[in-house]
Amino acid sequence: MLDGTNPIVLLLIVVNVLFSMKGFDDYAFLDKYKFQINRVKANEKIRMLSSGFLHVDWMHLLLNMYVLYAFGNIITKILGVTSFLIIYFGSLLAGSLYTLHNHKNEPYYSAVGASGAVSGIVYSSILLFPGMQLYLFFAIPIPGYIFGVGYLLYSIYGMKQQLGNIGHAAHLGGAIGGFALTLVLNPILVSTNTVFVIALAIPIVLLLVFGNKLKSL
Repeated sequence: MLDGTNPIVLLLIVVNVLFSMKGFDDYAFLDKYKFQINRVKANEKIRMLSSGFLHVDWMHLLLNMYVLYAFGNIITKILGVTSFLIIYFGSLLAGSLYTLHNHKNEPYYSAVGASGAVSGIVYSSILLFPGMQLYLFFAIPIPGYIFGVGYLLYSIYGMKQQLGNIGHAAHLGGAIGGFALTLVLNPILVSTNTVFVIALAIPIVLLLVFGNKLKSL
């Protein structure tokens, strides 16, 4: 099953598993490296990256690692390992920055997980292959660009309504990071996939322009 998987993708999966397992058994370790607003503001900036290698449970970890495994190779094959790493860590940081901005007045808000990085990888893959078939609820096939737009809209709604124990802001920030970095690294997409780039950009632009008004609605 792992034949043909890029070694860097596998390495990231292994590091995520090892760090998360350590956090499962050692709360002090988890608490030291998780994302938490007041700690990040107190100059513990490493948490913006380290939190991306921790997860709350096996289901959370396995879901993120499966998505990374499924989509990571697309980017390494098309853009190369260096670009993949830029998108992965750039999206992780973008997710943390957007979370910090969105929850800046909630000092004890905390989060862990690779969701920001993984969201960026998924969105980057969709930009590269907007017509790819993805499966809603593992059964309903939909084009990648429709999934991408729907994913962003759901995350925006989830962030506003605070649905579930999910870091919707990290998902959004990661997706925005993956979108922007992919276009910077492969600008020809603007001319070759213009319609899809615009379609995926619209909810991002609306979020950035009107995002501050969401909480007051």
